[in-house]
Amino acid sequence: MKLLKHATLILCMTVSGCSMFGGDKVSKAEPVPEEPKVDLAWLDDYEPRLRDALKDSRFELERRDALLVVTAPVDASFNPDRPGMLLPATLGPLSRVAKMVENDSKTAVVVLGHADSTGAEEANRVLSRERAGAVAAIFRLSGLKTDRLLIRGLGSDMPRAANDSSEGRALNRRVEMVLAPQSTMQALIAQYSRPAVAAPAAAAPTQVAATEVATK
Repeated sequence: MKLLKHATLILCMTVSGCSMFGGDKVSKAEPVPEEPKVDLAWLDDYEPRLRDALKDSRFELERRDALLVVTAPVDASFNPDRPGMLLPATLGPLSRVAKMVENDSKTAVVVLGHADSTGAEEANRVLSRERAGAVAAIFRLSGLKTDRLLIRGLGSDMPRAANDSSEGRALNRRVEMVLAPQSTMQALIAQYSRPAVAAPAAAAPTQVAATEVATK
């Protein structure tokens, strides 16, 4: 009889996973957000049209993996006396980009405001959100619906250069318009919701590889 009981206990532990020591459960790892999938046909179609829309402006255009990113440098795009107001010279190219996106129901845009690290962190976040909102307003005026338009104020969380020089800080003050197929929108939102890693303060400024479409 004792032999039978021991055999039953071993079978329980082996098959059912029960334990004499508390039956600890194995925790599941949190799912990692998917990266936006690369759509080469979309990229090849959109990039030359964007470049044409931004011609003779101070905006920059780059491919970033599966995305197209239009960058508006703050110093060349916003009124220095009213930090949330766009300069008149930006309205033409922004309107052309906005209309192009609005006319294509398969394309979405995320507008990201960035600041340098001077000043209070929360104030930088508010200011970057205000600047992103000013750019997003042009897309709204062109008729783009909210299901294809997202705004984020990231403050100084995602620098493109070190903040230890005036040149680096100028590079970090920017608004990015991230364009992607709408089918990748959720993955794109998740990508810009992850905790950011700040650039080391002592590092030399390193500019993101981009193609500037400006003529100085």
